[in-house]
Amino acid sequence: MTPSDVKATLSFSDGSPSMDLPLYKGNIGPDVIDIRKLYGQTGKFTYDPGFLSTASCNSTITYIDGDKGELLYRGYPIEQLAKNCDFLETCHLLLYGDLPDAAQRVDFTARVSNHTMVHEQMQFFLRGFRRDAHPMAIMTGLVGALSAFYHDSTDINNPEHREIAAIRLIAKMPTLVAMAYKYTCGQPYMYPKNKLSYSANFMQMMFANPCEEYVQNDVLVRAMDRIFILHADHEQNASTSTVRLCGSSGTNPFAAIAAGVACLWGPAHGGANEACLNMLGDIQKMGGVEKIGEFIKQVKDKNSNVKLMGFGHRVYKNYDPRATLMRETCHEVLGALGLHDDPLFKLAMALEKIALEDDYFVSRKLYPNVDFYSGIVQRAIGIPVPLFTAVFALARTVGWIAQLNEMIGDPEYKIGRPRQLYVGAAQRNVLPIAQR
Repeated sequence: MTPSDVKATLSFSDGSPSMDLPLYKGNIGPDVIDIRKLYGQTGKFTYDPGFLSTASCNSTITYIDGDKGELLYRGYPIEQLAKNCDFLETCHLLLYGDLPDAAQRVDFTARVSNHTMVHEQMQFFLRGFRRDAHPMAIMTGLVGALSAFYHDSTDINNPEHREIAAIRLIAKMPTLVAMAYKYTCGQPYMYPKNKLSYSANFMQMMFANPCEEYVQNDVLVRAMDRIFILHADHEQNASTSTVRLCGSSGTNPFAAIAAGVACLWGPAHGGANEACLNMLGDIQKMGGVEKIGEFIKQVKDKNSNVKLMGFGHRVYKNYDPRATLMRETCHEVLGALGLHDDPLFKLAMALEKIALEDDYFVSRKLYPNVDFYSGIVQRAIGIPVPLFTAVFALARTVGWIAQLNEMIGDPEYKIGRPRQLYVGAAQRNVLPIAQR
């Protein structure tokens, strides 16, 4: 990272001396002003709630252009990866920087497949949860517990430990999600079958049972694989920033990823697709398609608390490129399962049509986002709504690991320590209790 010849000059109207700040240029995207010496030279901090204008790191992994509606993994457009690669190829790309060749693909797939089982004791750990526990509560516990079972890969500063922890996490997340699902619905756990592809293996662990042969549906397996690819990484979002901040303390990789799982649970982040399906369910209870107009009026009413979930995005001010791909997959899945006439899916498609044509939404660029379509696809596949965010966590694990490893390899990385603007009481003295 080399500074530009151009400098940013910061001047003050209170008579304080001005200072020059280095300017860094990314390969693509906005320039960045380096403020690291600001406090040392001026005694002042910057103030940026939500980090709307602050770059917390430099990264080579993912790039988003929200205005263009562009998403790149290691320089590759998400559209090309989703159409031409499978999830494990995408994992290889995010972890190591390049798409695998034929031999690397075989080797990487074999390494992941050989780690799909989890310690048998995990089944007893699961029994400590109530059967009606939210799957994300279970997943937060299970992922954090991995560090108690795999002591040989918990040193975040050891490259070999990080490598085996990465493979273990990618391999075991589908097993853990499927176990959480089977536990909550009272069915026996299905062990992984390593001859199957990553996504096909997940589907059989989720939906097979010991009583009969499970037949894979290739359209659904491909849809699941695409969901994984589209959610694999997304720059410095809340959960990724959480993983980086947690890992900056030197904690083990399993704990850092568990922190990401906990952050992802929030309805404004990974829980958005769950909130979207719940919204569709509420409209269905109101009367379905015929009541969409009434629902839209409530959304437009500033005095109403009704929100349109699954539309718009914090970063994308254009159509989310992942949503374009997921929309295509959504219609493929509904067609393959004959669900276009299902009341909830008809409702979703009607809402999509209105949002794409109504000037209120178009002018505000409130386009359907990836959460809108992925929720519909997962429900059609048979994944229960409370499990949606766990599937998201499964997919995002590789991105979290890639970001964590990049941070550890960065010579400039330090333990995260944001500062604050203090607006509380000034120093005061404690009075004896009788005088308070």
